[in-house]
Amino acid sequence: MIAQIVGEGLPLVVIHGFGVDHRIMLPLEDAIDDCGWQRIYIDLAWAEGNVDTNVSSANEVAQGALDDIHEYLEDRPFSVIGNSFGGMIARHVAHVLRDQVLGLATLAGVFEPIHQARSLPRRQVVREDPSVLALAGQVRDDYEEMSVVQSEATLNAFIRYALPGLRGANQAVLERVAANYALSVEPEVAHPAPFEAPSLHLFGRQDHVTGYEDGWKHRDHYVRGTYVVLDAAGHNAHLERPDLTAALVKDWLVRISTSAR
Repeated sequence: MIAQIVGEGLPLVVIHGFGVDHRIMLPLEDAIDDCGWQRIYIDLAWAEGNVDTNVSSANEVAQGALDDIHEYLEDRPFSVIGNSFGGMIARHVAHVLRDQVLGLATLAGVFEPIHQARSLPRRQVVREDPSVLALAGQVRDDYEEMSVVQSEATLNAFIRYALPGLRGANQAVLERVAANYALSVEPEVAHPAPFEAPSLHLFGRQDHVTGYEDGWKHRDHYVRGTYVVLDAAGHNAHLERPDLTAALVKDWLVRISTSAR
């Protein structure tokens, strides 16, 4: 469902990752607002407040996103940005609605849905801080599992933006989708013509969840794609490197606006 619509301007559909909700994307608000885009935040099937409609696969999640987009935007042009699993859904949306899509961005996006088949870096924490872990208290395990840079700033960002979605998620829906996590056909295979709209694909160098190599393999498909691998960034790259992420998102949005004109 559409969780939140903010601002005015060209529409930007924002899709979160697996197990969280739209709030994990809110750190991008200032960067997007500065560029004059309307933000359309989608909550995927497991998000708190959604009615359980027995969604049980990535294909059904993707179709739900398409239905939400069509209901609100009809045939209006828009761009789409997705994080992690939401990056895979965003790629699907961008290819199915290619004639309507002005641009695509993925943040730590899933490009290889089968975990065992992913090319992943070793687990590495770039900055360890025991005092921050102690401060995390009851959320320590969830925070430590993903954090590459342990600091009060990243802990506060995790608690504010990631934890509410994790705590409120419908576990039954997550389990069903996890069992059918892959799209039936990769977007770039189903629609093999090069994707010519401006794109951004941002990865964390220390992302041990989705990695970056699998996304890099698609670089020739995204002929106007900026590919960036950020050091000192894991799967929550936009929480750990917020300034660089914001600058790259702004650059992507400016490229889209220039192309649209």
